[in-house]
This record gives sequence, structure tokens and C-alpha cells, in this order.
Amino acid sequence: QVRLVESGGGSVEPGGSLRLSCAASGFSVEYYSIGWIRQAPGKEREGVSCISSSDSSTNYVDSVKGRFTISRDHSKKMVYLQMNSLKPEDTAVYYCVAGHPDNSVIYKGSAYPYWGQGTQVTVSS
Repeated sequence: QVRLVESGGGSVEPGGSLRLSCAASGFSVEYYSIGWIRQAPGKEREGVSCISSSDSSTNYVDSVKGRFTISRDHSKKMVYLQMNSLKPEDTAVYYCVAGHPDNSVIYKGSAYPYWGQGTQVTVSS
């Protein structure tokens, strides 16, 4: 059974950092594309980042480029999202997702069949 469990969320001041972790079970992370999707209150969900199963290439939405880094540890079956220079607009529930999306839809939640329960990130002074 595929299962994703996020951790590492919390409250931080603007400019701070958090590292989100995603623990995978029931499958090997190197054979799935793993992404992070966030949803803020009253807003549509937004794809943030993805690491590809085929070549481990990484992708980031423009709003987080240079600030967020996605990585994967095959042996530990973990995926991480290092978030630096956090802004209030990064406040959202962050979900770890897994699947085999086409490159054209890597930021679309509907492209991923497997989701974690989400972890809250709040950036506020």
C-alpha cells in the first residue's frame, strides 16, 4: 500500500527556514516522480516542486526558485523540501504527492494519484 507521511511544518518568521520531510512506504521513491503541492486558505492548490523518477531532474515554480530545494534519499525512502527565505505568501498546507505525471502537468495535483495528509507551514511576524 502506497503511503506518504509529511512532517517538518510549523511557524516561522519571514526570512526563516523550514525543511519538510516526506516518508514513503509501499513503493520505491526512485521509481516515482515526487512533488510538493501547497494550498493556502481560499486559494487554489499550487504545484511547488517536483523531482523526476526518470532522471532525478528537479523543477520549481517561479515563485520559489532560488529559495526552495527538493531532494530525495533512496535508501531512506525520504523526500525533502528545504525552504529558505520564507515569505508570508508561502503560508499553506504542503502536501507530498507521488505519481508519473507528464512533464506538461508536473504542477497539477490531478496528475498525482498518491497524496500525504499534509503539513501546515505558517510564515508570519
